Amino acid sequence: MIRPVHIHDAQALLDIYNYYVVHTAVTFDIKPLSLETFQNKLETIDAVYPFIVYEENDTILGFAYGSRFRPKPAYDYVVESTVYVKHNAHGRQIGTKLYGELIHLLKQEKYTNVLGVLTIPNEASVKLHEKFGFEKVAELKDIGFKFNTWQTIGIWQLHLD
Repeated sequence: MIRPVHIHDAQALLDIYNYYVVHTAVTFDIKPLSLETFQNKLETIDAVYPFIVYEENDTILGFAYGSRFRPKPAYDYVVESTVYVKHNAHGRQIGTKLYGELIHLLKQEKYTNVLGVLTIPNEASVKLHEKFGFEKVAELKDIGFKFNTWQTIGIWQLHLD
């Protein structure tokens, strides 16, 4: 089931997120976030953008949300998308279900463009974005430093019509 996020979901979402912080370069956070920090982030995003969770048998297995791309007012119709699936729940189309619903919600809210900012290489995330019609529009080499190595990001764009 996909539903809107609630503040009481914060610990479950944080557990999913911090796994990626510690074990992967898909997020550029270096250290695990505290519950308080994550709750503040959740509340800030949820106040403005769609923020949804995928729940099965009372267990949250993933989440997705939109967020501000850049702070200048000319970017008000552009949103950056984020999706995370619990590390041991891959291969069940949870990311696809979340992304489909998130894009639907973003269209309803009249955003014109969605940007996926991906640490690359990341074949699974690239495939997810391209499944929904995102196109790669940029690559920024050696832009983030994590795990003692420089990381590259790609930017995928979807025009919402």
